[in-house]
Amino acid sequence: MAETYLLLAEDDIMLASLLKFRLEKAGYRVDHAADGRQVKEYVGQQMPDIIVSDIMMPYFSGIELVDYLRNELGSKVPVVIISTAGNESNVLNAFEMGADDFISKPVSPSELLIRISKLLRTR
Repeated sequence: MAETYLLLAEDDIMLASLLKFRLEKAGYRVDHAADGRQVKEYVGQQMPDIIVSDIMMPYFSGIELVDYLRNELGSKVPVVIISTAGNESNVLNAFEMGADDFISKPVSPSELLIRISKLLRTR
């Protein structure tokens, strides 16, 4: 079975390194993008199997990323949004743009792994 390629878009370096460690330990190949420009570069080179993205990132937000993927690239790659800004309007906006899931911070790595696995199984 081929390795699942996951793009982690998170500007908090400490959280990103924790999540990257846990995701790699679970068998995913993980690239980390610290801002929206890096995310665009990654998806321009190789589309990941799944994206986990913070909402609040420099240059390009998680919401803008979902909009870009769905409407400009026509991609159906699953996107899990993570954010401290878990207010109702952000959550609804993320889903309206085409996000597949939303997790409020602090993120439980175990919960994230279960949600990722579920999304990949339903694809």
